[in-house]
Amino acid sequence: MLARIAGLLPGLFAGLLSGAVGVCVGILVAGFTGPVGSPVAAVAESAIDLATPGLKEFAIREFGSNDKNALQIGVLVVLALFACVIGVLARRRLGYGLIGVAVFAAVGMTAAATRPTATPADLFPALIGSMVAALALVLLTRAAGPARPAASTRPAAIASQAGPATPAAPARSSLRVSEPPRRQFMLLGAATAGTAAVAYVGGRMLSEAAAVTAAERAIKLPTPATPAPPLPDGVNLHIPGLSPFITPNSSFYRVDTAILLPQIPPSSWQLRIHGMVSRPMTLTFDQLLRRPLLEDYITLCCVSNPVGGPYISNAKWLGASLGALLREAGIRAGADQLFCTSADGFTSGTPVQTAMDGRDAMLAVAMNGTPLPVAHGFPVRTVVPGLYGYVSACKWITDINVTTYAANAAYWAQRGWSQQAPIKTESRIDVPNGTGPVRAGRTAIAGVAWAQHKGIDAVHVRVDRGAWQQARLAAVPGIDCWRQWVLDWNAPTGTHLIEARATDATGYTQTSVQASTVPNGATGYPSVVVSVVK
Repeated sequence: MLARIAGLLPGLFAGLLSGAVGVCVGILVAGFTGPVGSPVAAVAESAIDLATPGLKEFAIREFGSNDKNALQIGVLVVLALFACVIGVLARRRLGYGLIGVAVFAAVGMTAAATRPTATPADLFPALIGSMVAALALVLLTRAAGPARPAASTRPAAIASQAGPATPAAPARSSLRVSEPPRRQFMLLGAATAGTAAVAYVGGRMLSEAAAVTAAERAIKLPTPATPAPPLPDGVNLHIPGLSPFITPNSSFYRVDTAILLPQIPPSSWQLRIHGMVSRPMTLTFDQLLRRPLLEDYITLCCVSNPVGGPYISNAKWLGASLGALLREAGIRAGADQLFCTSADGFTSGTPVQTAMDGRDAMLAVAMNGTPLPVAHGFPVRTVVPGLYGYVSACKWITDINVTTYAANAAYWAQRGWSQQAPIKTESRIDVPNGTGPVRAGRTAIAGVAWAQHKGIDAVHVRVDRGAWQQARLAAVPGIDCWRQWVLDWNAPTGTHLIEARATDATGYTQTSVQASTVPNGATGYPSVVVSVVK
């Protein structure tokens, strides 16, 4: 068994090294042609496109905001296993290995070609990377020598017939012929690994050189024509473990389909508004900044957020009024959807009526007093209060087609999610979180509640299915943001179930009916099981 494994090692190493240098050269070439064709990223983004709602929910549930990293690692693991198989096959017959490399090229090129923003140049990373991988496989396979034949009983039979002195010399000669020239193989392998490393570093440097970090920092934000209201006293309850009223940019949740973040210089950004409008228009970034800007505290929430989940955050946003722009464009009768397209090809569908009903729907250019981070849509994204992100928060936006839901289905609507998705009245328990024991006696039960563009009027809490008790609410500057709440609890020893529910300004109370996130958001009471000790 050990001998068999040892015999496979040259092929395994040859395959792995060939695959590695092919991928890294592809990354390097993508540094020149653009990130769309980068092989691993292209395959990973194709996997996202093919994912079912259930698979998407599984990825977010298990990996959270690291779902894209987990996906890319998964692609690399599959690629490594495939490369190992290619290497083993190549030692048996080189043509088999080259066929495997051709399959790798076909997958990479197909993935790149099917990206919404792909150009012919985006085929080159997978193509050139595969050519380099094929060359490396040929050289490494030849340097490794022929595969060692499996052991058999024939030499022993020959020895028994020919006498004891005859077989010794042929056996040693056979071993010398099948023994791979290890020094040459190791030197060539080291050179291949070095080439892969240099190509990877070069590709990363080119990618970083194309980043818009400097442009982001250079932007001087105008003073808003309509500033956000001042934060009232008591907006933060200052309870350890309770989510702050304003979520720092670095902690703001991120759920999107982008494996590689679009790097869009503000100087080249444009937004086209067209379709069912009387006056189509195209805006540059400078023109957008010269418009009267508004500022507001708005809470965004992902439709994939489970009951009591983490995919919700609150920030102060600055941007141009989306409704004002649409009125200037002149919406024609019958239009009911803003079909928004991102620079990476993602699409979202926002109801026209919601964008124009007077709420602070905007083309945002800043959050929490600084230009948008690239991960959150730099240079421009949409923010529409009261709608789940997949129908309202188009990052890196470049196009708004005023149309109808009957004529166009956006990205997630094509995959089984509702076309229109108002955020549901919900609440979350932040403290206690159930991860450790709580001391008996007076303690705080606290959390946040939200009902964007309706406002939270009350939060109630119950322990062990007892009577509902009304919590104390923090102050808020408006109805489009979440609201902190707290209930003082005299905690007895033992294990206890804590539940909460919110009531919005329309009188609707959060339902106890348990529903999954698909197709338009989860429902149910948030709950936590707490162990109280002396």
